Amino acid sequence: MAESRPNLDSYETFIAVAEDCPANTGEVPKARDGVRTAAQVHYEMVCLSPYEFTQPQVLFAAELAKKGLDPAQHPEGGATWKAFYAKGQPCLRASALGKRYGWGVHFNEEAKVAGYAVDSAEYKRLASDPAVAHTRAMRNQRA
Repeated sequence: MAESRPNLDSYETFIAVAEDCPANTGEVPKARDGVRTAAQVHYEMVCLSPYEFTQPQVLFAAELAKKGLDPAQHPEGGATWKAFYAKGQPCLRASALGKRYGWGVHFNEEAKVAGYAVDSAEYKRLASDPAVAHTRAMRNQRA
């Protein structure tokens, strides 16, 4: 269903942590009041399952978790997916992974994502790789 696929794919791009990210190492996001947060879903899909998912899949999974919806009942391309992407959605530059928890995000040539801790060798390699487009996670505070 090409028409239901949002235009959020990035290729060979690295999102470095925000300039004002407080983390010096990759931190694992914690539940808030026993509820899974978007940051936890992003961490699980991007950092624990590297290059398995695309950005639209990660964002949609976080939305389902936020609403307490079963992913088996709300498949990619279905009515819930279409309704979610009918309006603009923030990309992973807005994720708490890069804003708060110290994780950079890399998109490979297939637009699949992986996360790397800011203090890791792979983060440093990607951050300095001229063959990869570079951007930063959004700042937490206005400059």
